[in-house]
Amino acid sequence: QVLLVESGGGLVQAGGSLRLSCAVSGRTLGIFAMGWFRQAPGKEREFVATINWSEGSTDYADSVKGRFTISRDNAKNTLYLQMNSLKPEDTAVYYCAAGFSRAYGLAYREVWRYAYWGQGTQVTVSS
Repeated sequence: QVLLVESGGGLVQAGGSLRLSCAVSGRTLGIFAMGWFRQAPGKEREFVATINWSEGSTDYADSVKGRFTISRDNAKNTLYLQMNSLKPEDTAVYYCAAGFSRAYGLAYREVWRYAYWGQGTQVTVSS
């Protein structure tokens, strides 16, 4: 069992910044990769960023490259998403997720690769 709890969401004006956190507890030693996804009302859950838990290699959706940074602190069992230059189209519920399968390349852009998900945190960007 893995428990993921997101925090750090809120309301921010366009151009502003937020840092999301995801506290991870439970069976953490088996985690291979973690990711951030987001879902806007009426939209499918979409990939934002992923990070290899041990190596730290990252991958980003084109829509957030250069603006968002995913990072992790393994000792603190915490995942982060630093979001800068926020746009109204970034408005969504943001979810963190943990995956246990060994996979590389674009594999962890897929929702089904992740076994556990947090409850989500709302990010609203006003214009």
